[in-house]
Amino acid sequence: MGQGQESLPRPSPSSLNLYLYWLPFPRTISVSLALPAFPFFPMVFLSLIFVSSSMPELKKCWALFVQILLLSNLQLCAHGEPEVPCYFIFGDSLSDGGNNNGLVSLAKANYPPNGIDFQWPYWKVLQRTNHCGSDLLQLENYIPPFATASDQQILQGVNYASGSAGIRDETAGERIVMNQQLQNFQTTVSQITGMQGNNETAAMNFLSKCLFTIGIGSNDIGVNYYGPLPLSSIEYTPDQFTALLIDQYSQQLRILYQYGARKLALFGVSQIGCTPALVAWYGASPGSTCVDYINDMVQLFNNRLMLLVDDLNNDLTDAKFTYINIFEIQSSLDLAALGFRVTDDVCCGTSLTGCIPFTTPCENRSEYVYWDFAHPSEATNVIFAGRAYSAQTPSDAHPIDIHTLAQL
Repeated sequence: MGQGQESLPRPSPSSLNLYLYWLPFPRTISVSLALPAFPFFPMVFLSLIFVSSSMPELKKCWALFVQILLLSNLQLCAHGEPEVPCYFIFGDSLSDGGNNNGLVSLAKANYPPNGIDFQWPYWKVLQRTNHCGSDLLQLENYIPPFATASDQQILQGVNYASGSAGIRDETAGERIVMNQQLQNFQTTVSQITGMQGNNETAAMNFLSKCLFTIGIGSNDIGVNYYGPLPLSSIEYTPDQFTALLIDQYSQQLRILYQYGARKLALFGVSQIGCTPALVAWYGASPGSTCVDYINDMVQLFNNRLMLLVDDLNNDLTDAKFTYINIFEIQSSLDLAALGFRVTDDVCCGTSLTGCIPFTTPCENRSEYVYWDFAHPSEATNVIFAGRAYSAQTPSDAHPIDIHTLAQL
C-alpha cells in the first residue's frame, strides 16, 4: 500500500488461451467504492443454479465436467434421484445467485461476459460450470435467490448468499451479511412451517433432511483486515481477529442449527493471498508467488474452523458438521498436469469489480485458474467441486465429504 499505480501488461490476443487469471488488479483504487468479495472457490459447484444435464445448452459443459471428474476417478451418474430433497446456501460472492442484483453494490456479476458459458437468460454467476457441478447432487432445478424465491420454490431450497458479505457486519460494502442471511432464513422457516400446517415439528423434520453449505470468511480477511481501509488490522492481530471471527461464526452456526439445519458443510477460506487482486495490491512475498502472510492468516482461521467443527459435532449430536479444506485442496493441485498453462497473469479487462462489462473474454478458458482478479474459472471450480463432493485425500474434508454428508 502507498505505492503508485502500476501498469500491468495486457496479453496479446494470440496468447489469451494460455492464461491462468482473468484480469489484473491495480494497486491504487478508489476506497470510496464497495469492494467485491474475494473468492470462495468451491461454493460455486454446489451453491448456485441446479439443472438437469440433459438440457441441450448444457451438454458441452457437462462433457467438460465429466472429463475433469474422471481425472479424479469419480463415478457419477448423469441422471439420478436427488441425494437431498432440499438445499440451502449461505455465503459470499461465489455463492451469490442474484441477491445483490437489487442492491446499490459493485459486487454483482449480472452482466456479460460473466456467464458467457451459461446460456440461460441471466448472468447470476461467474461461470457455467458453477451450474453443472450441481449434478453431483442430482438436483434438477435452479435454487433461487432469497430475493426472488416463491413459496413453492423454497421447498427445494433457497440461496441467501451475497457478494462481498462477511461474518462481521462491517465487512465490505452494501451487501447481505451473514447475520442478515440468517434472518432471511428464519423468514423461510416461517413460510415452510406455514406450508406444513403450522406444524413446527413437521417443518423441523423436513429441514433436517436438507443440505446446508456455508462459505464465508474470505472478505473478513481479504477486505476487512487487508483491504484498502484495514481498520481491523489496527485494532487486532491476525490471531486475535481470526479468534474473533470464529467466535462470531460459532454463534451464527448455532443459530442456524436452532432454525433446523442438521447437515452442514463449512468451506474453509482458500488461498486468497495468491489471488491477482492481493498480489497486485501488496506484492508477492520474497521467494513466493503469493502474499504469504495473508495465507498464514487464512490458515489461522481455517485451523480454528476445523476445531469448531469438532466442537459443534460434540455439542450438537443430532446434527453433522463437516469442514471442506479448500486451502489444502488448492495446494495439492498439479496445475500443469491438469491443463492450466498460465499461473501468474490474467486475461480479462481490468475493473474494480471484475471483468469490464461487455468485453470479449479469453478463448480457451479451460486453461485459466481465475476468471477475474479474485474469482476462479470454470475449470478450477470443477476440480474443487469434485474434491469437495468426494474427498480424494483425508485432508480434503473433515470428518466426511459432502457426498457422505448428503447420505446421512
